[in-house]
Amino acid sequence: MFADFLKRLIQPAPEPLTGGDARLALCALLVRVARTDGDYSASEIIRITRIISARYDLPQAEAEALRQEAETLESEAPDTVRFTRAIKDAVPHEDRLGVIEALWQVALADGVREADEDALLRLVASLLGITDQESARARQRVMGST
Repeated sequence: MFADFLKRLIQPAPEPLTGGDARLALCALLVRVARTDGDYSASEIIRITRIISARYDLPQAEAEALRQEAETLESEAPDTVRFTRAIKDAVPHEDRLGVIEALWQVALADGVREADEDALLRLVASLLGITDQESARARQRVMGST
């Protein structure tokens, strides 16, 4: 099902993703962050579904279906760099801070700050052109709102 999508992502110079593909790539990145520590918890699944629903103005059932597609894509995808490149190409710089904030929401959903998740978020932020300071402020906003 995702063979064409993955094929486009691994091209040396992939075309920018359009709406639905960019959405799926972002959701798969959310799943990847949640799975990084080896514990894909119910709280993380719920948080991802809520983020998808709010970000894309989707009803619960559609957000859950998109999350499930993203789970499948994430498990088949080759690496985080390609997801991040696709998102960077599809999302304007000013909106990427929202992406980082959503990723921090997922990483912190289980109430535990894991070193693996921190490392992945540092990598993703850098690849998205987000500074460590901007990412730290996004993390602090998330921690302050929970």
